[in-house]
Amino acid sequence: RREEQAQVYGMTFTLLTTSEGKKMGKTQKGALWLDATKTSPYEFYQYWRNVEDADVRTCLSMLTFLPMEEVERLSSMKDAEINLAKEILAFEVTKLVHGEEEATKAQEAARALFSGEGSMEDVPKTQLPADKFEGEGMGIVTLLALVKLVPSKSEGFRTIEQGGLSIDGEKVTDTRLMIKKDQFTDGKLLLKKGKK
Repeated sequence: RREEQAQVYGMTFTLLTTSEGKKMGKTQKGALWLDATKTSPYEFYQYWRNVEDADVRTCLSMLTFLPMEEVERLSSMKDAEINLAKEILAFEVTKLVHGEEEATKAQEAARALFSGEGSMEDVPKTQLPADKFEGEGMGIVTLLALVKLVPSKSEGFRTIEQGGLSIDGEKVTDTRLMIKKDQFTDGKLLLKKGKK
């Protein structure tokens, strides 16, 4: 205003917080980024798919272009039905940021992983040379850190100790488990951290 001698305007936005008053957009891995190289469309989708039930209405109303009648209908859902509202939220926000094609891929990958529907083609994956798993193999904690399923080896140990890791559907309890070539099926191994 002083520089141009003209009327100026500022725009502010309410900070997006959870129902507990905590800032949204922080995850165990750090910040939730709009840049696909920092937060993949799948991880982005999963963040919104896993918001607390109490936050669904706020997110639908502030982050999507759905009509308010639809927002009210979806956010009034209870128990198992609320998961449908969360899926719609995740799809709509991911579509806005990454486009409909990426949102569809993320949704199909999540369905393949968690409900056994659809193709595993779009599930996030890391390719490693087979020779890393020959001989004694590779330690599970090292593997978790290498594929960035955990931010550090200490977090990998904690995840296993708390019962939060499974390999091909089997819970892992041994932090010293060695992963060998013969444990892969058609060159694939499915690692899941936590329920989500």
